[in-house]
Amino acid sequence: MEKGELRAGVDRFVRTRVIPQESVLDAGGPEAAAALAELRRQARSEGLWALPLPAELGGGGLTFEAYAELAEAEGASDHGPAALGSAPLLDVTMLARHGGPRVREEYLKPLVAGELRSCYAMTEPDVPGTDPLLTGTRAERRPDGSWVVTGRKWFTSGAAEADLVTVMARTDGSTGDREGLSLLLVPTLSPGFRVVRGLPVLGTAGQYEIALDRVPVPADHLLGEPGSALSLAGERLQLGRTLRCLRWLGQAQRAFDLMCERAATRRGSRGPLAGHQLVQQHVFDALLALRTTRPLVHEAVALIGSGQDARTEVGLAKVAASRMLQRVADSAIQVHGAAGLGPDTPLPALFRTGRAARILDGPDELHITSVARRVLREHGGREPGGAGPTRG
Repeated sequence: MEKGELRAGVDRFVRTRVIPQESVLDAGGPEAAAALAELRRQARSEGLWALPLPAELGGGGLTFEAYAELAEAEGASDHGPAALGSAPLLDVTMLARHGGPRVREEYLKPLVAGELRSCYAMTEPDVPGTDPLLTGTRAERRPDGSWVVTGRKWFTSGAAEADLVTVMARTDGSTGDREGLSLLLVPTLSPGFRVVRGLPVLGTAGQYEIALDRVPVPADHLLGEPGSALSLAGERLQLGRTLRCLRWLGQAQRAFDLMCERAATRRGSRGPLAGHQLVQQHVFDALLALRTTRPLVHEAVALIGSGQDARTEVGLAKVAASRMLQRVADSAIQVHGAAGLGPDTPLPALFRTGRAARILDGPDELHITSVARRVLREHGGREPGGAGPTRG
């Protein structure tokens, strides 16, 4: 398909197939599993399956830049990536780049095919999520080279359904050391692995706390070199945060469209809501937020796609996109009135996503301070009145 046809196909699939099934998919259980399986069958039959994943593994082979043009439409529903097979993009990318031969051979094709599910475990209870140096989970090396992992993680997305979890653990040194953190791929059927509890985020499910009690991990399930976790995690987080920004744009556009439809069709004794100046203010402010955020996100996409350092651009995009989604969803709720608070629209879920986005994937404060420090360091290296580096 041409790029425009792909975008239209993804948009149509999400609007007409995925969104009508959201209540079933949200509920979980056997009915949700059956609905997701049917959506995946339809996505395959329509040539929309796993579009950003490598063609040699059964995906569509789109570059990240090309996929970014579709990701907004796909992300209009939280279930879009899973239904269309792009959900494992981060894990497939990480395992393809940093997994050993056995890991690549055993797991990549089943992940792309949707036969296996994966997740990522980094944050721990009672440890600031913004400071991985304080990671308490430890992996001890056995004489045969294999590992034994002990620790606890939480806010691990999708852990209850996952077959594989990538765990950040300390393999050397002491808590607080910059060196000695590694990533290990842990099969969730391993003895000692346990899902402790679900962690509803503002009332919605999907996050979990997990425990690892001397979980055995094969030697060849170490990703990259020992001690390379911070580098690998940084690479993953840049891509992951940008992906989420694209999906938040899609969800904000959905909220915006609902707001405009409500304003145009809802009538009171003084005519349609669209004629009220305060409603027009909501529409203007929401549109301005959308239009000014989108270029920031796509600037980050372009830098990541070309292999450049995008830390500053990703930080800007992440803060702008999470705030924008919360603001647009809030305006849409206000225009809907009481109906915007109830179960008949997706607006409560979209607002929850926007509010949680300002904490998950790094709180606003982390990105604000790290971007500002980087920019100030660059300016500190300039000659007075002269040009200096512009990217960090």
